[in-house]
Amino acid sequence: MSDVYPWGDNRRFNTYSGYFKREFGGRVQKLAIDAGFSCPNRDGTVATGGCTYCNNEAFNPSYCHPTKSITQQIEEGIEFHKVRYRRAKRFLAYFQAYSNTHAPIEHLRMLYEEALAFPGVIGLVIGTRPDCVDEEKLNYIGQLAAKHYVTLEYGVESCYNRTLEAINRGHTFEQSVWAIEETHKRGIKVGAHIILGLPGETRNEMLAEASILSSLPIHTVKFHQLQVIRGTVMAKRYELDPGAFQLFGMEEYLNFMVDVVERLNPNMVVERITGEAPPRFLATNGWGSYRTDQLMVMFEKLLEQRNTWQGRLYKG
Repeated sequence: MSDVYPWGDNRRFNTYSGYFKREFGGRVQKLAIDAGFSCPNRDGTVATGGCTYCNNEAFNPSYCHPTKSITQQIEEGIEFHKVRYRRAKRFLAYFQAYSNTHAPIEHLRMLYEEALAFPGVIGLVIGTRPDCVDEEKLNYIGQLAAKHYVTLEYGVESCYNRTLEAINRGHTFEQSVWAIEETHKRGIKVGAHIILGLPGETRNEMLAEASILSSLPIHTVKFHQLQVIRGTVMAKRYELDPGAFQLFGMEEYLNFMVDVVERLNPNMVVERITGEAPPRFLATNGWGSYRTDQLMVMFEKLLEQRNTWQGRLYKG
């Protein structure tokens, strides 16, 4: 096998950092924004209570708060990241908290264009749900994508409808497929989030998701191991019946992710392989104090030890 893989570098999977280096010639920093959105399974549009696993506070940076303007959050985000990434001069405004297309298009236009007007912001990453887009919104975002870097990140979470129902997502996998395909048609980059370890799914079913996702026009993918977060419906269920959960141990998960990545389309950019919530939010013991970057090093060593790479078992 050549030292250079199909995506153009010598790392054994198609990394997000490598993609941006090839695309832009250097680092591009994402700046998280909380623009005060809700979700249709929270506000009664399709359900109430939200996803059973969700507590957005566990993943929101400290500077993000919906009482602040978009501009203020971008300014504070740049200062926040200067500590580690002082040389970053280009930024993506990341509309992260909840469903960031769940509003009238006039409101979306105001928020997105305020972000794009900020010096150094070269594009948007918009986190949302597949049932929170329609043709009008996609057409507008497509117009933005013709001039700027734009990714629509969908919380797919699972490819199995029984799981989506059990976690109160309020949408089906078929809706995810529709949103992904319609987004791609308009020249907008598609991101997808998947949670591995949701109750009721076997390891083989999770592994099959790599092939299912690989058949769709997804540009970037984020994998998260299930973390049971304090204060959620899932945490209450875990307390009542921990035997219903088969949470991954750290080494088991990293080895499993090697199996997943082997089956993944090599054109798909892997943005992350793990989620990271602060230990104080976890209802279980978690994996200790390992940081995401340390887990990534361990993952890449496993790829090397097993002499494998992204897409080795992909059947396109």
